[in-house]
Amino acid sequence: QLQLVESGGDLVQPGGSLRLSCAASGFTLDYYAIGWFRQAPGKEREGVSCISSNGGTTDYADFVKGRFTVSRDNAKNTVYLQMNSLKPEDTAVYYCAGTLTNGLPLPYSGIWCSSRQVDFAVWGQGTQVTVSS
Repeated sequence: QLQLVESGGDLVQPGGSLRLSCAASGFTLDYYAIGWFRQAPGKEREGVSCISSNGGTTDYADFVKGRFTVSRDNAKNTVYLQMNSLKPEDTAVYYCAGTLTNGLPLPYSGIWCSSRQVDFAVWGQGTQVTVSS
């Protein structure tokens, strides 16, 4: 069974940092692009960041640019979201999602990335991030 598991969410003060992890269970992430999304209370889920299967492409929503960094360690079958300078408005449940890209022609299979939820087939359960003093 394909499963993504997020971890690392916590309560942190404004200006603090957290690193979220997205680990794959039952499959290898080598050929998967991974997106990070978040949903705040009362709001729709929105795209935060994405990273292509070879790590060569990364993208960020404007509201996290310069503060968040996405990376991957395929040897550990894990993708990370480093979040710095956290703000109260970053409070949300954070989800990672994956989509298989090895069916795309080269070079797109390695560099494809998306911020659209509909492009991702495998989702994690989410991890809560709360930024508050």
